[in-house]
Formats: sequence, C-alpha cells, structure tokens
Amino acid sequence: MSGPVVIFGANGFIGRYLCRHYARRGREVVAVGRRREGWSGDGMFLEWDGRSQGPWALALEGAELVVNLAGRSVNCRYDRANRAAIRDSRVESTRAIGEAIAACRVPPRLWVNSSTATWYRDARDRPQDEWSGEPGEGFSVGVARAWEEAFFAAAIPGATRKIALRTGMVLANEPGTVFDVVAGLVSQGLGGRMGDGGQRVSWLHLDDLIGILGFLERDSSIDGVVNAVAPEHPRNREWMRAFREQAGMPLGLPAPRWALELGAWWMKTETELVLKSRWVDSRRLREAGFAWRWPKLAPALADLDERRGLEGFFRPAGRRAAGARVWTPGRGLRTA
Repeated sequence: MSGPVVIFGANGFIGRYLCRHYARRGREVVAVGRRREGWSGDGMFLEWDGRSQGPWALALEGAELVVNLAGRSVNCRYDRANRAAIRDSRVESTRAIGEAIAACRVPPRLWVNSSTATWYRDARDRPQDEWSGEPGEGFSVGVARAWEEAFFAAAIPGATRKIALRTGMVLANEPGTVFDVVAGLVSQGLGGRMGDGGQRVSWLHLDDLIGILGFLERDSSIDGVVNAVAPEHPRNREWMRAFREQAGMPLGLPAPRWALELGAWWMKTETELVLKSRWVDSRRLREAGFAWRWPKLAPALADLDERRGLEGFFRPAGRRAAGARVWTPGRGLRTA
C-alpha cells in the first residue's frame, strides 16, 4: 500500500513507532496528537483536543489508512478523575474521528481503532477468540465496551472499512513500557511469579503489530473485531521466568497479592494490569493466514533486548550490537 496514513495518538508509545515505520516506507504520514512531545518527528504533525473538529479533519480526505490510538494511559490509580479521563479520552476521540470521516468527500479506505484484549473475561479455562469469547466485568471492561460501541456506532460511508483491534500487551524495548518495567523488576531480583502465577498473559511483539496492520490493509475481506496477540500465551510464572532467563538472573522473589497491592499503590497503578488472566486467541488472523514473525516469547525478548528505543528498533540487523553477554547487578544480561 502507498496511500496517506493518518495516526491519532501519534505522540504515544505505539504512535511514534508507527509514524517512523510508515515514513521509512515512503508513505505520506500525518501525525495527530494533543501535543508534540513524544512525536517521532516523522511526517506532518497536527494538534487536536481529542473531541472537537478542527483542521486535522482535512487530513482524512482520501487517506488510505487511519489508525486511532488516542486515549489516556491506564497505568494509573483508578480514582474517579482518572476513570473519567480514561473512558472519555477514548470515547470522545473515536466519536470525533467518526464525525470527520462522515464529512469527507473521499473517505478513508480503512479505519483501525485501537481496543483492548481486556474486553474478555478473566479466562483460565480456555482461550477467548473473536467468535466465542465472552465479555468480562468491571471498570476496564466497561471502558472497552463503550470504546467499541462509539466506534461501531459511527455513521460513516460504507466505503470505509472498520476494524476494532483488540491488542494484548505490546512489547518494545522502550522506557516506561511493559518490557521495560518487567525487565527492571527482574534486574532487582523481584522477577518471581505475581499472585498465584497462573494467570495467562496475552502479548505481542511490536514487529507483529506493524505486520498485522499491513496485513489488514491488504486483505479487504476483514472487518469488525480482530484480536492482535501472539500465538503463545504463557502463564505469569512462565512469563516472568522468560524475562529472568533473558536477563541471566538466577532468582526472582515471588510477589503475593498483598505485596502487589502495596507496590501498585506506591507506583500509582493498579494490580488488575498484572493479575487479570488474559487468554486471548487471534483466531481471525490465524485463519486468514497471517504469519507471526515472533510467535514465541523467548526469541521475542532476545530480539528486543538488542533494539532499545526508537532508533534501536529500526536499526538494521547487521548494525546491532554483537559480543559476549555479561550479567551485572541492576542491568541484567547485556552485550559487552
């Protein structure tokens, strides 16, 4: 595909990587965000407030792909103000984009709206796919349902295909992300199981998220809800062990629920992010023939360990670090 790409939430973690990816492939990139801070510098940047119409709407005319990643981070305490911000930032931004697309003379060909694998129930008995998966309960599930309802309710031209992408934990070696936080705990000897360790983890290498977006662009027969997770769904105890082995850390203290509650309060986050069992299956992608580059966790972690930050992620393989692997306290296993 070669047409224009419009990315909302372009200054966030995934947004900046997508801007760099599409720009490197010669696509016209329009990055939309509430502020420039965090933007990769690729393409043209337009500001918006996440709810009102503005000049940014003109960028949707004739776009090949629109990706909406806008939304307040869930990595916070779920007090009343944060709950409102999390929900409203997703619903209002989705409605604003829908209104802008409805007004287009030449509407976009594909609108991919970010969603979350948290939509599904806390599952330990069987994986949840797009056809037979059951919705869960609680605040996060309510946000996910409101988010998707706003997306699918948007009255846009039939020429625009809609996909709600329910992603798991996206992994890249980026400060403040899941990979960075877990690797940091492991390096301090705190990488044991969390809770009982039996909860499933649905994750995805950022390479494969990029690959999935390209696959969905090319296959015009796919619309509706699509799960975006890796085929391997480790339990938390296995997830933490993989991080320890990658870091060369010989031990990892387990964290019982009370310790997690205390740590979450200290870090101003919620235990739900690590205690809920997310066993999600990307059935539609698998049946459509998508091939994951990183289907297994251990090789994915090894790859990301050598691709730190935006520049490292896109550095050609031949220019990545090579040499002996040495473990040091606080840093774990690194190339010397």
